[in-house]
Amino acid sequence: MRVGIIAAPFIPVPPKLYGGTELFIAHLAEGLVRRGIEAVVYSNGESEVKAENRYIYSTMEWPVHTDVQAQFKDANHTAWAVHDAAASCDIIHLNNATGLTFSRFVNSAFVYTVHHPKVNALSEFYRFYPDISYVMISDAQRRLEAMPYMLTIHHGVPMGTYTPIEDKRPYLAFIGRIAPIKGTHLAIEISQKAGIPLKIAGEVQPMFQEYFDTQIRPHVDGTFIEYIGPADLAAKNELLGNAMALLFPIQWEEPFGLVMIEAMACGTPVVALEGGSVREVVKNGVSGWICGCIDEMVEAVQTLNIQARIVREYAQANFSVDAMVEQYIALYDSLVRPTLPIVAQTFDRQIPAAA
Repeated sequence: MRVGIIAAPFIPVPPKLYGGTELFIAHLAEGLVRRGIEAVVYSNGESEVKAENRYIYSTMEWPVHTDVQAQFKDANHTAWAVHDAAASCDIIHLNNATGLTFSRFVNSAFVYTVHHPKVNALSEFYRFYPDISYVMISDAQRRLEAMPYMLTIHHGVPMGTYTPIEDKRPYLAFIGRIAPIKGTHLAIEISQKAGIPLKIAGEVQPMFQEYFDTQIRPHVDGTFIEYIGPADLAAKNELLGNAMALLFPIQWEEPFGLVMIEAMACGTPVVALEGGSVREVVKNGVSGWICGCIDEMVEAVQTLNIQARIVREYAQANFSVDAMVEQYIALYDSLVRPTLPIVAQTFDRQIPAAA
């Protein structure tokens, strides 16, 4: 089997710093290769994914300079990638909505992983493409949509690249885009109320520069509240592995939240507000705590009593990249070999187990 996986052309696969979708694509492509499946990634020339990589744009561009320019670049890249993949791939796996429009012109099986929250305009757009196999990354996300062919496959991470640390240091961690919907300002409030230092890592995009300057920077003193900038894998391992807990005070219906399983892979519990996929990812008292308000999060971090070993074991059992890859292979098989016997079932669509 040969699978063409199409990323946007802006961020390398895997990402050098920020890029949840690009990290997912790298994990999936490399997992497929380990299973003996040919994976072709369409991204940009700076990608270092351990799979065949094809591109027409040699350099990354992040953040993008103008929306109009980005739309043209994405459309051009995606049209080329779909045309190229249709000539040699059994499956074309999309990760952006733009690619759906080109599915009209080729006779190929398409999978589309939906990485965004509910957007009415996009839901209406999807109505024109009912034959696509849509993969939702959480049940919470899936329940809000109405496409005829949907199934949920949770993200996974390669556990071997994350190092669990038993002896935690007396600080909390926040990793993510520095944006109001991510709740960076709330992480600071929790840290201050709990009396526990906070280390913040993440990208400040131009659209949120004012938010950073007015609500985050004034609290950063380099000692109690520390901002360390964007974090690569090594920095994540150190920051998450040594932290008492990851704060996840989410303010939107996040479809998944990859950083939660990265923290748990490091043996670090997640203290989160309820929303989006949180209840599917965090198990109360085992891998962290799900709270109803900021004060509950403060109490949770002040009374943490969760062993790193238990957190890591929970992550290994539920969110390994191997388990994720197996589910995608099962889906691919169901599309290219639809006569296989059905031995597994999802809520909305039956798929066979991987061969």
